[in-house]
Amino acid sequence: MAKRKVRKLIVKDSGKSRKVWKNREHLVTSGAGSQWKHPVANQKYKDTVFRMLFSDRKNLLALYNAVNGSTYKDVSNLEIVTLGNAVYMGMKNDLAFIIDLNVFLYEHQSTYNPNMPLRDLFYISREYQKLVDQKSLYSSTLQKIPAPNFMVFYNGTERNEDSWTDYLSAAYENPCEEPNLELKVVTLNINEGHNERLMEDCQILKEYAQYVARVRNYKGEMDLDAAVERAVKECIHEGILEQFLRENRAEVIAMSIFEYDQEEEERKLRKAEFEAGVASGIERGIEQGKELEKESGIRNLIDFAQEIGSSPERTKLRLQEYYNLSSWDVKKYMEKFWENYVEDDSDDTEEDAVIGNGIFRYVKEEEERKLRKAEFEAGVASGIELEKESGICNLVELGQELGLSQEKLRLRLMECYQLSEEAADKYIRKCWKASKK
Repeated sequence: MAKRKVRKLIVKDSGKSRKVWKNREHLVTSGAGSQWKHPVANQKYKDTVFRMLFSDRKNLLALYNAVNGSTYKDVSNLEIVTLGNAVYMGMKNDLAFIIDLNVFLYEHQSTYNPNMPLRDLFYISREYQKLVDQKSLYSSTLQKIPAPNFMVFYNGTERNEDSWTDYLSAAYENPCEEPNLELKVVTLNINEGHNERLMEDCQILKEYAQYVARVRNYKGEMDLDAAVERAVKECIHEGILEQFLRENRAEVIAMSIFEYDQEEEERKLRKAEFEAGVASGIERGIEQGKELEKESGIRNLIDFAQEIGSSPERTKLRLQEYYNLSSWDVKKYMEKFWENYVEDDSDDTEEDAVIGNGIFRYVKEEEERKLRKAEFEAGVASGIELEKESGICNLVELGQELGLSQEKLRLRLMECYQLSEEAADKYIRKCWKASKK
């Protein structure tokens, strides 16, 4: 038990003053007199098996060597600088260390998180605050800092690639070719069957992957508690993380149960959010599709009204009646589709114009930006079909009101909506009857 406390003290920097590396002046962590205010740690944060395992400097050095192809053997070459507060800004910091004049931030993730570059930006900023003497930043001497490196070790089930890279610039609202601030995070898949060379070069990582795989497999056959117990028991028996599991059995079991419970809750939450997003996308798509087809129906009605000699005033009344349009929208469509249309603007206010244009722009921009493409297109198709039928019925009703024969209406529908004779007859029967009610 005493050994466990010492190891945690090394990893979770207590804030005692110490030189970070040799032959580098001023880069000293500050103690009680530090002017930097540390945020309060979230006491509900639970450690993870990965963090616990690789908080041991021997294991961490082995992982670093495997990733970088180096052959460091002396653990004193590696200086762990993990943030003293296990949680910073509500986000955990797994492992941070300095070696070979570079600082490395290692994170473990069981679910894919595209926001890791932004999170790491916060972490490294805080690390630099901890490493650098604040006063020296105002001197004429260049303050040297270790170069940052960011890596995620992923063992989730959402992605199957061996590795991928995420960039901070991908989050920019207004992307550019050469962003002024960039941060790159490399993710390595550490599930069994991935990055086999890395696994062979780091035995402790390979055994960790084996343990995770057993928990995941057994979890499909029995409840989580029993699955973890079985995985731990078998791994000890077969020499997989044997010493680590023997010394920390109770902690590992508790951590594993917490990790998988948390992973499952996050998965359920993402599923619910996705389903809600799909439904919303379809609904919004329908509305956008209806808007697109509505304009087509309005144009057909205006063209038809001009051909049969209906007056602009009467047509405007019909537009308001059929499509529930504001006076501003009626004016906009008449100017757009009625040949040589001129109207006195004295009754229109500037506010009407601003509101009309604003609504149109908002609908277009909001739908293009936020809706998922597949769901949106499905909704658009549904909306177009719904509004198409509405436009057809409006045209039939107007023709019937003006005394046109069904034969003339049939020809008009076939021309405006590219309908077959059979389809045109179907709509006439449906809408003609409806208009009689």
